[in-house]
Amino acid sequence: MQSVCIICLILRAASFGLAFHVASPFSRQAATTTTTNYREGTQLHAEIERESEKKRVVVIGNGMVGQRFMENLISLDTEKKCIISTFCEEPRAAYNRVKLTSYFETRNPSALSMTSEFDVEGRTPWYAKNNVELLLNDKAVALDTKAKTVTGASGKTLAYDVLVFATGSYPFVPPIPGKQRPGVFVYRTIEDLESMLAYVKEHNVQSAAVIGGGLLGLEAAKAVADMKVQSHIVEFAPILMCRQIDQGGHDVLVRKIEDMGLRVHCGARTQAFVGKDGTTDNESTSPVSALRFSNEGWEDLPVQMVVVSAGIKPRDDLAKGTDIAVGERGGILVDEQLRTSVDGVYAIGEIALYNNFIYGLIAPGYDMASVCSKVVAQDELGMNLDLKEEPAFTGADLSTKLKLLGCDVASFGENQPSPDDPDVSSLTWNDPLCGIYRKLIFNKAGTRLRGGILVGDAGDYSRLHALAIKGDVLPENPATLLAPPSARGEVETTQELSSARSTQICSCNDVTRGHIEDTIKELGVEKATLKAVKTCSKAGTGCGGCEPDVKLILKQELEKLGGSLSNHLCEHFAYSRPELMAMVRTDSDPSSVDSFGKILHKHGKGDGCEICKPTVASILASVYNGQILDDGRDALQDTNDRSLANMQRGGTYSVVPRVPGGELTPNQLIRMGEVAKEYGLYTKITGGQRIDLFGAAKYQLPDIWEKLGDVGLESGHAYGKALRTVKSCVGSTWCRYGVQDSVGFAIRVENRYKGIRSPHKMKSAVSGCARECAEAQSKDFGLIATENGYNLYVGGNGGVNPVHAQLLAADIDDDTVIRYLDRYIMYYILTADRLERTAPWQAKLPSGKNGGGPIEHLKEVIIEDSLGICEELDRRMQYLVNTYHDEWAEVVKDPKRRAKFKQFINTDEVQTREEMMEFINQRGQVRPTNWREDGEFQTNWRNEETDVFARSQKSWVKVGLTSDFAQNVGSAILYGESQLAVFNNAKLGEWYCTQNMCPHKQAFVLSQGIIGDVDGISKVSFSVMISLISKAHFQDTTDMSTNESRPPSIFSKGGMPSTQEAVFVGKWSTA
Repeated sequence: MQSVCIICLILRAASFGLAFHVASPFSRQAATTTTTNYREGTQLHAEIERESEKKRVVVIGNGMVGQRFMENLISLDTEKKCIISTFCEEPRAAYNRVKLTSYFETRNPSALSMTSEFDVEGRTPWYAKNNVELLLNDKAVALDTKAKTVTGASGKTLAYDVLVFATGSYPFVPPIPGKQRPGVFVYRTIEDLESMLAYVKEHNVQSAAVIGGGLLGLEAAKAVADMKVQSHIVEFAPILMCRQIDQGGHDVLVRKIEDMGLRVHCGARTQAFVGKDGTTDNESTSPVSALRFSNEGWEDLPVQMVVVSAGIKPRDDLAKGTDIAVGERGGILVDEQLRTSVDGVYAIGEIALYNNFIYGLIAPGYDMASVCSKVVAQDELGMNLDLKEEPAFTGADLSTKLKLLGCDVASFGENQPSPDDPDVSSLTWNDPLCGIYRKLIFNKAGTRLRGGILVGDAGDYSRLHALAIKGDVLPENPATLLAPPSARGEVETTQELSSARSTQICSCNDVTRGHIEDTIKELGVEKATLKAVKTCSKAGTGCGGCEPDVKLILKQELEKLGGSLSNHLCEHFAYSRPELMAMVRTDSDPSSVDSFGKILHKHGKGDGCEICKPTVASILASVYNGQILDDGRDALQDTNDRSLANMQRGGTYSVVPRVPGGELTPNQLIRMGEVAKEYGLYTKITGGQRIDLFGAAKYQLPDIWEKLGDVGLESGHAYGKALRTVKSCVGSTWCRYGVQDSVGFAIRVENRYKGIRSPHKMKSAVSGCARECAEAQSKDFGLIATENGYNLYVGGNGGVNPVHAQLLAADIDDDTVIRYLDRYIMYYILTADRLERTAPWQAKLPSGKNGGGPIEHLKEVIIEDSLGICEELDRRMQYLVNTYHDEWAEVVKDPKRRAKFKQFINTDEVQTREEMMEFINQRGQVRPTNWREDGEFQTNWRNEETDVFARSQKSWVKVGLTSDFAQNVGSAILYGESQLAVFNNAKLGEWYCTQNMCPHKQAFVLSQGIIGDVDGISKVSFSVMISLISKAHFQDTTDMSTNESRPPSIFSKGGMPSTQEAVFVGKWSTA
């Protein structure tokens, strides 16, 4: 056994010696310990000899470019001729700095990792797997090019054969007095973000300034906004992103940004960061409190935090003081092979100064990494790469396509030619209504596209970029390129994506379509997921802008291979929503598919979840149109549908009565005012010509609906995936320009389609003339009056990605409009995916028989009945119209339904909204106080400061009868002053209990969760309330019948006293 132990030690030490290139005493011992170990020791000694012949490549910097260089070199080094070491001064290995703002979505650094999940030390398995020595938290601080050594801050010195600088850059901080103050940050690393978050929380920051309006500045502004802080963008130049866009693009971008609540200050000359003590010097450590400007007439801008993102400077300090040549303004001088002035030393990324230019984008950095890895492999390591020409970096295409603050911004080619360039002509599209600006720059003859600027809609960027960079032939009329895809009714980029294998898809990683296609074939149908294709091909792992194209190629290639992208609804149904809808509506025995349980039994498995239950509920409503709260269907509904009202902050609800066409009577207005006063509701006019009443408790809803119903007001379905509103202008009844009665027709349209459930919400409008005051072309379906009738537009929407509707039919009468709308809406209901608006659904439809895109297909189906389904569409729509019921009135008149809105199952006592959350007065009305930061109390509820449960006695308390609790749904109970959520999982015969207060925003809402399962494990999902609380699934893990039961504050599974009628909860009382 002793020899075995020695062998183990030898192996460990030898491994250490290989990895760190350090001599090990065990290597000598291996040959002399015993004859038993002679062979093993000899083999190890030979292996160490071979290791000593390998060249060591040291990479200073483990950022995105340094990581890419190592990956490239390892892939080339098939004979294992080198050992790689990398200094990484951050506490974790390489991560995607380009996507830094997405950190707020998960607060999980691993989501940004360049390789895989980080362990507790900040490492990933990639480094050990590839025999790369990763020196974490170790900044390279000394370099001796004569001795060829690098020393880290830890004191560790490494000898190198090849040295690669990949140190990148650091944020440039202008010499503004006060930059030393607490509250002044730079935006570069995960630690920077965490420091900002901590400062915001500790100092209750309400307003912050971002210095810099370039790419990084706008990213930083989004980061600040994501912290729920008022963000001010302060830019010295007269426009934002002055290197990428012009004044027209700036104007559109600023409108987009300010519509999101941010503020832009261009032409700002920041004079000082003012401290709370009023000082403006370079010594005071008083926290920052304002920005002071030297602009005449500008007042101080009150802020409690400043984020500087005013550019970058190369991190070349390690090279200075050596014989490595450095540029006058910074950066290490390199040639086309990325060699520096010292043999064996290279520089790549933002540290490299090529042709007197620093490239600050990731795509050029990756190009450098690719060239440098080939040069090192061939020239330094002696590999034969069989290259046709010497690798060279000769500059880079600085074209970019980004989504900044939710707005497409792209520039390509020569987007800002010199004013004295004689060979220039340009076309401009400026649409302030939709927030789209496009400028295409051609040569004088109009035969070549030289470059362009796209703001607001860059859906055809790939095509335009290819035309400019490759010099492809332009259309006969180049002006056809100018209109944005949304104006042409295009949503997806299918027709814009070239099928040529040489087409560059990912500019960050220089990945072509051919490479992606090969990757998909290598993975095969079963393994070719989007994630796998991105990982293997590197496409989409940079800025992420090409991910839609990668997904499209994956879809196309899988179809060629006989497979397809999974469209399964969830783990419980191996079908898409359209497929499931088809199976339900065509079933020969409708009674076998008229409930969730029956559909699950026939076509699915498991217990369902928060995805499939609301989806099936919508299908049932579209096919059978029963009351959504009856026969157990309330257990399928999202929070809002279950309550027939929209849940708002803190767990209160808003009430939105239907106002067909925007027309109200004085009595209805008066009644809404009376209700608002009686219940203390905040009132506001909505964007859809309705009145919203905010702040009602759920138990108050039936009483409110009853009062509103007395004057003819019905449910506005603001809570449902259904028709919301049909806006109208006053039309010919009042307006001197009106040519049709738009109000009357809007009322007819809204009353026909009200209450009809669909895959997503629908909005409509009717304009009384071509002046289009009702904005009908931005709606799912809209009408514009003409002298001869109406023009019918379909497939538009506003929101984050606005799309213009397309003309389906022109100059048609009222009845024809209704007939075509019946068919259009029902075709959408039957064939759209879950949560898919009409615009993307319409864009995915096939083209017409003779081309013309999806709109021609719709004309063929709806007008010409090319599929022979118009009779079914007409019949199904008429059934829904005939079976309409006002959901509010159905609750008001039925005691059983009304009882579902009782606050607590076990008592008539109520807790008012004021007892559960704080309200403030604002402009004569009340509203909830601003949400506090995560972890702070939102409500008036406070946790016990002492450990109550450690000194408590445990017992069971009866809270009601089993018949009091609806099956497969949650109910709230009150015990003392504590609200509990109890879930009756009747299918499994299990009961679960938790506090009713969500742990994130402390709102009393958890009883609204949906019961289901994941991988066969029961759960209650509250993700339906993600706008209010954190997305969370609680799984049943605790048996309350044991003495080790946990308190009701932790989600618990019942093992109650034996009874078939009573319901008990565990009670912990202090001894």
